[in-house]
Amino acid sequence: MSRFALVRYGTIPEVSRFVIPEGLEITREEDVVVRTHRGLELGCVLEVLSRMNQPANANDIDTEVVRAATKEDLATTESMREECDAEFSIWQQRLVDWKLDVDLLDLERTLDGEKLILYTLNGRGPETTTLALKAVTAGLGIIEVQPVNSEGVVPLPAPGSSGGCGSCGGGGGCGHE
Repeated sequence: MSRFALVRYGTIPEVSRFVIPEGLEITREEDVVVRTHRGLELGCVLEVLSRMNQPANANDIDTEVVRAATKEDLATTESMREECDAEFSIWQQRLVDWKLDVDLLDLERTLDGEKLILYTLNGRGPETTTLALKAVTAGLGIIEVQPVNSEGVVPLPAPGSSGGCGSCGGGGGCGHE
């Protein structure tokens, strides 16, 4: 039977359930490397779930704990944090240059360095979409714009929910049904 853990990850924290690979022993407050929808990230175990608290279905699982974090993982994370701090003002200037009404809160790189996450104080909408497109067009790498609000991370709309222009099945009421 699979075992699961609640893990907090991300600069602006998210908490999800992760599968613990067979043979890996982890404990509360231990740093771990997890595979999330964004890639490899450093996380902290909040709780190893008892049988009673395990998820009813696989949709409740983000993905998996890859391993206990190593000293190298922690050093890499710290180094990337420093790089993001140094890049923050550069990204703020890009927002001004691109004439985007986006409030940048923080930057974060995935542990593998493959993706840069831009945390913004905005809902999901045209400004954040334009930001992502301009960053890609400028050749700035793989960028994810992650809006947040007072309740935390703003999730992506569920498939088939209303939103968008409707031309791709979003049902947003713009006439592109």
